[in-house]
Amino acid sequence: MAEAEMINTGPTEQPGPLSVVSTTVNGIRVVTLAGEIDHHTGGTLRQALDASSTPRPRVVVDLRQVTFMDSSGINVFITAHRTLSEAGGWLRLAAPGAAVMRTLNIVGVDTLIDCRETLQQALDG
Repeated sequence: MAEAEMINTGPTEQPGPLSVVSTTVNGIRVVTLAGEIDHHTGGTLRQALDASSTPRPRVVVDLRQVTFMDSSGINVFITAHRTLSEAGGWLRLAAPGAAVMRTLNIVGVDTLIDCRETLQQALDG
């Protein structure tokens, strides 16, 4: 396996209980989230997933530390998936916990957006 090059762009400024750290691994943007995704933090998530300045953007969202997600997060992920796909890229969700995966399953997002059990699986494709 190729060695991963990591570039830490630092934490994103946001109010509320969602922390966002964006890094790059082998040309893939990895957005690591921690906390809750709800109507209060949806804007922060939307901003973190914006890759409009990147040609053929590839984004993996690491959900390991997300403890709660409501329909606001679902909507942001669906919009980001469509936007990234239209730009010739993709979105993958990695390592969702049981509660988040249940939400993804219930609304069928896991059939629309590629969900992987681990971050490494999401990076490997």
